[in-house]
Amino acid sequence: MSSRKLTFHPVTRERWPDLEQLFGERGACGGCWCMVWRLPRPEWEHGKKRNNRIALKTIVEDDRQPGVLAYAGDEPIGWCAVAPRAEYVGLQRSRVLAPVDNQRVWSISCLFVAKPFRRQGVSVRLIKEAVKFAGSRGAAMVEAYPVIPYTEKMPAAFGWTGVLSAFLKAGFREVLRRSKNRPILRRRCGR
Repeated sequence: MSSRKLTFHPVTRERWPDLEQLFGERGACGGCWCMVWRLPRPEWEHGKKRNNRIALKTIVEDDRQPGVLAYAGDEPIGWCAVAPRAEYVGLQRSRVLAPVDNQRVWSISCLFVAKPFRRQGVSVRLIKEAVKFAGSRGAAMVEAYPVIPYTEKMPAAFGWTGVLSAFLKAGFREVLRRSKNRPILRRRCGR
């Protein structure tokens, strides 16, 4: 990575254009706009052309700050979505990612780093900043659902929830695994 210092900021109305710039016209991944776990599946599928972008923009305009942006200088280079688990309807319907217990946790649902900045530790820094952000909003615990890559050359689109190694480097610990390639990890805020 260049010698430019990274900075991190919650996504606010003023920073929406930066998130749009980072995601590009395709919404980071085929029109998702980070809404796959926030909407019922049929609504998400239907929204890929335009509505998912509008849905995320509405969350931002409502000042719900759905995640953290990473910047190299003034350039937005990464994103980490984090919110209370209850906001993610997709997690509610998952058997593999069903709640571990009755603790109120926040969830990291997505990581996206611009291609020129991948494999340089940006994800680890974003994860740590997302935990700090969640803690500043009252979270005691943050949960994550990374994938374990099945190959070294796994396409980035398949790693949208992050990879296990990045979360372990960021201080997360595995608490449960119902699937071979999808552990549930947690980290307390304030550590």
